[in-house]
Amino acid sequence: MIDDSKPVEGRAPSRPKNNGTTRRSSLQSRKSMSLADKVISQCWKPAGLFGRLVLWDMNQHHSKLTDWGLSHVSIKRTDRILDVGCGGGRTINKLAAIATEGKIHGVDYSENSVAAARRTNARWIDIDRAAIEHGSVSHLPFAEKTLDLVTAIETHLFWPDLPNDFRELFRVLKPGGALLIVAEIYKGGKHLEGVRKKIFDKHLAANMNLLTPDEHRELFTNAGFSDVQIFEKLDKGWICAVGRKSSRR
Repeated sequence: MIDDSKPVEGRAPSRPKNNGTTRRSSLQSRKSMSLADKVISQCWKPAGLFGRLVLWDMNQHHSKLTDWGLSHVSIKRTDRILDVGCGGGRTINKLAAIATEGKIHGVDYSENSVAAARRTNARWIDIDRAAIEHGSVSHLPFAEKTLDLVTAIETHLFWPDLPNDFRELFRVLKPGGALLIVAEIYKGGKHLEGVRKKIFDKHLAANMNLLTPDEHRELFTNAGFSDVQIFEKLDKGWICAVGRKSSRR
């Protein structure tokens, strides 16, 4: 039996294996988690220069996701629509081009987002086809039964009180109106792999409302919605949930 702590003829003293690599890996992991924290924080409430960059990226990155989500609802020319957590405002622009005789409203908790969305949609605002305000999904600045459609693209992940917030959306919808929730990540879907998945599983999930398809359905149903449909794009890890307010409500 060889004592590895002492030199042996014909054999170099043993050293801890990959010690430098282990330290570098640990440091990189901590840096990644710190950056991930920052990105998640900015997604929740963009602020400052980094927030403006995040808003620009949202407009680019979420475009195809938004198109896929919107394909699951019918939008009339005269619809009055609200986009909750409107971010950089690209969804509002898309909706205004579809509801050509309607009006599109946007609400966001971040003042930076409101400013960015107003810049993106200046031409619609100028002709009173769009209006964007600072506000919270928990206390919407709308009377009961005033909206035909509410959309939320990648935003319910950060809402403060999901049951209450879904009931608030139900309140402002007209009878027969619909709520559309879309996200590129959900519990049970296709997620990041390797070290990024570990960071996500152990760290980021605590700051996000990650739901299974059944949990999405339950939220809609408990808030009063009917005809709830769940769509999954399995190869992308995307989810879309649609619920309607009964025409008798």
